Amino acid sequence: MSREIIKTAKAPGAIGPYSQAVRVGNAIYCSGQIPLHPETGDLVAGDVAGQTERVMENLKAVLEAAGAEMRDVVSCTVYLSDMNHFGLMNGVYGRYFQENPPSRATVAVAGLPRGVDVEVSCIAVTEA
Repeated sequence: MSREIIKTAKAPGAIGPYSQAVRVGNAIYCSGQIPLHPETGDLVAGDVAGQTERVMENLKAVLEAAGAEMRDVVSCTVYLSDMNHFGLMNGVYGRYFQENPPSRATVAVAGLPRGVDVEVSCIAVTEA
């Protein structure tokens, strides 16, 4: 099965040796997104709600570049700098998955790239 590298200027470019996403068949594996503005590469200022909004918009842009939508997401992993951020993150996250939400794991970690408070990765599956 062939691999297709997904890349879009509507989401921040990779800041390391990885792709924004990789499509294999009908599955799209999106790398974790942090709250960077795609145009400037600057971090989003503010609380975890604002950071989560930017992260989700970045993921949405990557999915769209792959020909997918948020409704195609089957699984997400959310990384938080502190579980005390869960409520704010969850409120924003839930707006993107109002019907038939994907499976999800949420974990607190010792640190995230560039000192951000939230990172989200996902897997989507599209129709044949």
